[in-house]
Amino acid sequence: MEKIKIGIVGLGKLGWKHAENIAHKIPHAELIAACSATEEKIEKAKKELGITYGYTNYEKMVQNPEIDAIAIISPSKYHYEHIELALKNGKHIFCEKPLALTLEECEKIEKLVKEYPHLYFMLGFMRRFDESYAYAKQKIDEGLIGKPFMIRCYGLDPIDLVDVAIPFAKTSGGLYLDMMIHDIDLARWYLQSEGKTAYALGGCYVRDEFAQYNDIDNGVALIEFDNGSIGMFYAGRTCAHGYHIETEIIGTKGSLRIGTTPDKNMTSIFNENGVVKECCSSFLERFEQAYFNEVNYFINCLIHKERPSVKVSDGVLSTKIAYACQKSLDEKSIITI
Repeated sequence: MEKIKIGIVGLGKLGWKHAENIAHKIPHAELIAACSATEEKIEKAKKELGITYGYTNYEKMVQNPEIDAIAIISPSKYHYEHIELALKNGKHIFCEKPLALTLEECEKIEKLVKEYPHLYFMLGFMRRFDESYAYAKQKIDEGLIGKPFMIRCYGLDPIDLVDVAIPFAKTSGGLYLDMMIHDIDLARWYLQSEGKTAYALGGCYVRDEFAQYNDIDNGVALIEFDNGSIGMFYAGRTCAHGYHIETEIIGTKGSLRIGTTPDKNMTSIFNENGVVKECCSSFLERFEQAYFNEVNYFINCLIHKERPSVKVSDGVLSTKIAYACQKSLDEKSIITI
């Protein structure tokens, strides 16, 4: 079977993981090109990933006729520009979340994607491709817990990484768009409904430096959905015990929980501290398989000419809710979405 030839833009921590997966693990994909702002990362990609083409100019990469699809793992502020150029040059697109940093740009991207119906677009909400989250969705669809009416989500980054998070906050879009949007997407997916109203609270409780970017280190949101269901969300950047992603879906006949304790693995340590379970330390550790699964799924969609299930509209609708949360935080009021 002929392989799908991929060019990737963005070789940061997540971009490199995707590049490694495409180059070495995904059977029907071939990484032939990479684009980065630094020559050092391009040379590293040539040496370790075996790419044929290296670019520091993104526009030149998308003009390469050998490339079938572009993986956009660049900083969020460039997503609109990178998506537009890829579409205009006839490339299929896999783009990591968020879709863009402003709702206006998200809506423009949605219109652009519709102008190129022969090209496939997928947004990278990777938790949908985590085995535990996918299993929970299967059980909900089977009616195991009856009709879901409430979801509770924790999305907590470790305090060990807070010094990296502070400068990143300048261009990330803020806690609600950068972090909580994952949980918002899950809520829409599980509850099968869109946001109606949002109320948010938060602050800089541990590190005041986030305030210079109009951002916070810990925040909560209460969201009412169109079908009457409720979402309770907590996102934070100062978790003492590690990287903690937890979700509970409550239905009329029961509930499901994913990640109640963020165990690193199945090992228990018995010592003077008692029984100790080590915790996950980062998003790449917790969702390593999910990142592989989502791109592998995208490649299979291209091969079989099937539209990806995660659409551009998912990015727009989740962003609307995230922005309503940010507006609620700023205005200290309930916002109608």
